[in-house]
Amino acid sequence: MKTRVLGRTGLEVSELALGGLFVSSVGGEFEQGRRAILKAVELGVNYIDTAPGYANSEAVIGQVLPEIEQPLILSTKLGGRPQPFKPQDRDSLMASIEESLRLLGRDRIDILMIHEPDRPGQYDWWPNLNQPGADAYVAPVIEVLEDLKRQGIIHYTGLGGTSAYEIVPIMKTGKFDVVLTAFNYSLLWREAEIAVLPTAKEMDMGVVIGSPLQQGALARRYEEVATGARWLSPPRQAQFQALYAFADELNMPLPELALRFVISNPDVGCVLMGARSEQEVIQNVAAVEAGPLSADVLQRLGEIAALVPFRPFEEPFGMPFGRAYRGPAVA
Repeated sequence: MKTRVLGRTGLEVSELALGGLFVSSVGGEFEQGRRAILKAVELGVNYIDTAPGYANSEAVIGQVLPEIEQPLILSTKLGGRPQPFKPQDRDSLMASIEESLRLLGRDRIDILMIHEPDRPGQYDWWPNLNQPGADAYVAPVIEVLEDLKRQGIIHYTGLGGTSAYEIVPIMKTGKFDVVLTAFNYSLLWREAEIAVLPTAKEMDMGVVIGSPLQQGALARRYEEVATGARWLSPPRQAQFQALYAFADELNMPLPELALRFVISNPDVGCVLMGARSEQEVIQNVAAVEAGPLSADVLQRLGEIAALVPFRPFEEPFGMPFGRAYRGPAVA
């Protein structure tokens, strides 16, 4: 598998990396996750991303790592542990990384990211965020990351977020080496092109793309597109139909089209697959090894993406294809 340099880190990462969420209990039993991890490494994947918030992902990966002889690049995150999690408490943050090291069986982590630094409603990382004139991104987590880096416990720092714009001012501080952006760069959702990707290039940050299949929305075809689910706006419905028709024209499975679209961008370091089984790993690796898409295909995909350039009002963040939808949450 081809590798790319991950921004200023200098790390050479495989174009396809393994996201740790679905090798945890979220995706299935331990043995299924184990086989997926081993197959990914066998086929050339050298980067695995995980987080305390991904169920028992760190523990599963830590159990499998002793079976792997090849060097691996690992990233994990701060956020959500221990409970109650106190994002502005140094002891809480140190307890989290110490537990990650224990579970992973490592004394060092290649990349440690702040999880959801761009969603204050989830984790209250930034005490000065709403104080005019104050440095909004001075916080205990920055001090902890700097200390861990000086001690050699972590090599690089990163941001793992899901917003298209709120994360950009944090990137511009210059304090982080890598950005993982999820849900914002895929066949039909391109918001990361507006600010996240240009800022990463300006700051020489490595770019990791998460959720290239939008957690399943682009993994296969759905009946709701033809029947018009009540939560699916007419423009988005027409856009999906256009995408399906183009995939037929290419005779290419949607997951392959989605992964090859992401690696067609030379500014992307790697794309995370959310594979939960050995077979899914094999399929995803084959897709990426088919290489970037042609300019003509990318142009057509751009035209389809432009049919709905921004998320329609009240579109569910996670498209509820194939499951019951109870409407937007009420504050």
